[in-house]
Amino acid sequence: MRKINLAVFASGGGTNLQAIIDNIEAGKLGACLKVVISNNSNAFALERARKHNIQAIHLSQKMFATQDEFDDKLLAIFQENQIDLVVLAGYMKILSPRVIRAYKNRIINIHPALLPHFGGKGMYGIHVHEAVIASGVKVTGVTVHMVDEIYDHGPIIMQKCVLVLDDDTPESLAERVLKVEHELYSCAIQLFAEDKIEVKGNKVHIKK
Repeated sequence: MRKINLAVFASGGGTNLQAIIDNIEAGKLGACLKVVISNNSNAFALERARKHNIQAIHLSQKMFATQDEFDDKLLAIFQENQIDLVVLAGYMKILSPRVIRAYKNRIINIHPALLPHFGGKGMYGIHVHEAVIASGVKVTGVTVHMVDEIYDHGPIIMQKCVLVLDDDTPESLAERVLKVEHELYSCAIQLFAEDKIEVKGNKVHIKK
């Protein structure tokens, strides 16, 4: 079976990126990580990539005069590396409609809650877990979804629940949710590698 080529976008530490790298190197993931891209030149995600001899690129919209020029560069990188799947792993920017259309149903994101709840503007990182605890819900979790032109939207691929404990702080909850993220993202990528993902309308069907 051919391994799919991945491009991973990350803005920060890149722990989800590291989990993907580890699973690829352990032979648990039928993928080849071709390039890691960050809008942040100081992102530790770029250092993680370099440590594993993976192409690491700092690419920010601020480096280009127009959105189109930025998109041209991104799409050229995808083409050069024959990218099959774009993986957003803590990427704090929104890809343009042009890029999303060019890679329709081939861009995925992970979110530290059970979408459509606790998503949207401002709902990232510790803010999500603060909102979950403040709401009083007893269950949160992780969502892997297709990326469309609306923030934290798009057909849901996989979800997994995490219990909210009575004595949880946002930090303790974040730690448990992150462990599930590390497992679930590679599971979703493997489904792509095995060609088991089918999108019908606004729903994802997983082939047997």
